[in-house]
Amino acid sequence: MILQDRIPYDVTAPRPLPGIAPLDPAHWLIVDEAYAGQMAERRRLLSDHRDEVLALSVGAIPAAEELLETVLGSLPDGFSRAEDSVSCPDGARIALDRADPLGTLGRIVQEDLCLMEKHGDQHVLTGAVLCFPASWRLDEKFMRPMTAIHDPVDSFDENIARRVQRLFDGVQPGRPLWRFNALRYAEPELFQPRSLHDPRAPVDPATAPFWRSERQCILRLPRTRAVVFSIHTYLVRSAALTAETA
Repeated sequence: MILQDRIPYDVTAPRPLPGIAPLDPAHWLIVDEAYAGQMAERRRLLSDHRDEVLALSVGAIPAAEELLETVLGSLPDGFSRAEDSVSCPDGARIALDRADPLGTLGRIVQEDLCLMEKHGDQHVLTGAVLCFPASWRLDEKFMRPMTAIHDPVDSFDENIARRVQRLFDGVQPGRPLWRFNALRYAEPELFQPRSLHDPRAPVDPATAPFWRSERQCILRLPRTRAVVFSIHTYLVRSAALTAETA
C-alpha cells in the first residue's frame, strides 16, 4: 500500500507562495499508514535505480554525514536504534552505512531529503535522495541553483525567488519551517521522474483520481550550515479526500 487514507491538512486551501509556517522540530519526520508500502518502494528504487534517485557532490559529504546523525537523533516513535543499525516500524533492520549517508537515510525514512548549500548568492542542490520526484529529474537539477531548479514553475517569479532565498538564508538551527503543495494526478505511481523537455500532460482537476501533496520542510544543520529540504509525499484517492471534506 503506497496510498495514505488522508492528508493531515487542507490541500483545497493552499496558502499564497511561498506559504511558509513555523514547524515544531519534534514533528519534522513522520511515520504514517503508508510507511511499509512506501519504504518497500524506496528500497527497491535505491537498489535498482540508484543513479536516478541519489546524487551527492564530494563537497557535500560533510553535510550528508551531519544529516544522517541529525535524522538518527530525530526518529519518531516506532524506530529503535542500535550502534550499527536501525529497526524500522515495518520490521526492517537497516545497517548504518556511514560511507553512504543518503542511501542509508533513503532506506529508513519516508521523506526525500535534499541538501542545499550556499554557493555565491544562491543555494545549490549539492546532494539528494529523491525517490518520489513529482515530475522532475534529479540529474537535471543536481548542482544547480534554486532559481534554475524552479525554472518551469510559472508561479515562481523573481519576487518569489528572492523571498525564498531570504528564507533559506534566514532559517536557523532548531527553528524549522514548513509548507505544502497540492497536485492532481491521473496515476498513483510515486516515482514519476520527468524531463524539463517532456512536461506532464494537463490533468482535468474535475476527474483526476488522485491528490498528491508534498509536505516540505526546511531546516538548518548547525555544524555545516547546510539547509535541508525534506519532502514527505502524501498520495490519496480524490474520492477519499472528497468524503473527508464533505
